[in-house]
Amino acid sequence: MIQFLLKGLLRDRSRSLLPIIIIAIGVMITVLLTGYINGVYGDVIDQNARFDTGHVKIMSKAYAKNKEQIPNDLALLEVSSIVQKLQKDFPSMDWVKRIKFGGLVDVPDAEGNTKTQGPAIGMALDILSHNSEEVKRMRIKESLVTGKLPQQIGEVLIGHEFAQKLGLKLGEDITYFGTTMEGSMTFKSFTMVGTIRFGTAAMDKGACIIDVIDAQMILDMEDGAGEILGFLNAGVYQHKDALNITEKFNSQYKNSTDEYDPIMKTLKEQNGLGELIDMGESMSSLFVFIFILAMSVVLWNTGLLGGLRRYQEFGIRLALGESKNKIYQTLILEALLIGFIGSCLGTFIGLSLTYYIQVVGIDISSYLKNNSMIMPSIIRSKVTPELFYIGFIPGVFAMVFGTMLSGMGIYKRETANLFKELEV
Repeated sequence: MIQFLLKGLLRDRSRSLLPIIIIAIGVMITVLLTGYINGVYGDVIDQNARFDTGHVKIMSKAYAKNKEQIPNDLALLEVSSIVQKLQKDFPSMDWVKRIKFGGLVDVPDAEGNTKTQGPAIGMALDILSHNSEEVKRMRIKESLVTGKLPQQIGEVLIGHEFAQKLGLKLGEDITYFGTTMEGSMTFKSFTMVGTIRFGTAAMDKGACIIDVIDAQMILDMEDGAGEILGFLNAGVYQHKDALNITEKFNSQYKNSTDEYDPIMKTLKEQNGLGELIDMGESMSSLFVFIFILAMSVVLWNTGLLGGLRRYQEFGIRLALGESKNKIYQTLILEALLIGFIGSCLGTFIGLSLTYYIQVVGIDISSYLKNNSMIMPSIIRSKVTPELFYIGFIPGVFAMVFGTMLSGMGIYKRETANLFKELEV
């Protein structure tokens, strides 16, 4: 039967060509938009996790309340023992120390006088440890524009645009001016060994990357850190796993009133990312629903027009003794074939376009010059397993639903009128 119907569709293209084109366009748009949303939202979440939130983040309770101000005077102390305990209690995660700081970078001339100055956004990572995953996680090697990674204490990476603005060259010394954890003035000389570009405007404006040991020294934070970030070993944020770990950790300090006790937060609880993730998850479902509805209406009208053209065919089949139920079932089976063919075509085109945008990307850096959000300057779509089947939901369902609506006209055919029509 399927082979017979398929031959009929191929021989009479007026019955299948327009519906296939409509379905292919709708499925292509569904697949492309879903892949685009997955890519953009995934990149934003990944960037925030790597640069700021981690999959979970531990801070002191007082630090968490004012974390936008980077209050290092409220930082965690004795973090080595905290990290050891975390590694023991939650071995499924990688725990790292981070220190954020701000200050002034001074570039001296040959005589030691100030040549240029600029505000810096500092971040201290565990760069020098051999077993550290921070260099790989932050993709520092891939982000290097010039120079090399720090090899010893006292070396610094500077944002490429920031270095150009200050007129810095590789190997030159800079002086950092800032305040310590206790609020006193501090300054420290560093040697710039490389420039870096993360592709995130918020980070690249005044990036200053040093090792965490350097930061602890210049900020008087011996065995201290502003934040402890945890990353799931799978490398991808899983909210259920992160939430379970957070609840177990926070239960230890549930009844504590000490503002210096640690508190853990998941990625979704930071930077408004919870709303962003929920929105991304609902957008795909919304697109599928919209295209099912829109294509069903279009295909319903297409089916009605096709049904009017085929009224004589239906009349002959009824006159030959074929039941109305049988004709109706045949129409639905035809709709399944058309929906499947159109969905395959649309999925192929949609996946091709999605892969192209994933590889090439869309540069939006010009729109992010004054943006403080952590998001990539090149947005990319992402090919995921769901894209191989998500287009079939609106494609097949809409065609079948539209045919079911239009096919109801078969039951309105009266056999008594057939002979008048067949006399022509």
